[in-house]
Amino acid sequence: MTINHVGIPVSNSRRARAFYTLALAPLGIKVTMTIDPGETHSGGTAVGMGTDEHPGFFWIGDNEAVGEGIHIAFSAETRDHVRAFHHAAIEAGGKDNGEPGLRPHYGENYYAAFVLDHDGHNIEVVCLAEA
Repeated sequence: MTINHVGIPVSNSRRARAFYTLALAPLGIKVTMTIDPGETHSGGTAVGMGTDEHPGFFWIGDNEAVGEGIHIAFSAETRDHVRAFHHAAIEAGGKDNGEPGLRPHYGENYYAAFVLDHDGHNIEVVCLAEA
C-alpha cells in the first residue's frame, strides 16, 4: 500500500487554487481536475493537482472545514481491501464518511471508502483496478 493522495481544507478554493497554481508550477504540478460542489461528498469545490503522470495527488478544497482535519488516501490493490479497511476502521471506532463504492466522478474505476478517525481526519482507501 502507498499514499494515493493528500487533501487539505482551505477557506476559499478560488484563492487557494490561484496560489497553488502559481506556487507549484515550478515543480511541474498543475491543476488536473476540479470537482464541483454537487459531486463532492460534503459539498464545496475540490481541486486536484498533480502531473500528467500522477494527476490528483494533492487536493485543496473548501468542501471540508478548515481546522477540522486533513484528508489522506491510501492505495489498495483490490476492492476487497477497500471493504476490509472500512469494516476494520468502523470496528476501531471510526465514523463512516462514505461507504465502499464506485465514485465515477473521480474516475471510471475509482472505488473507495471514507472514514473519519477519532480526531476528525478523513481517511480514504481507494482501488483503481477494474472489478
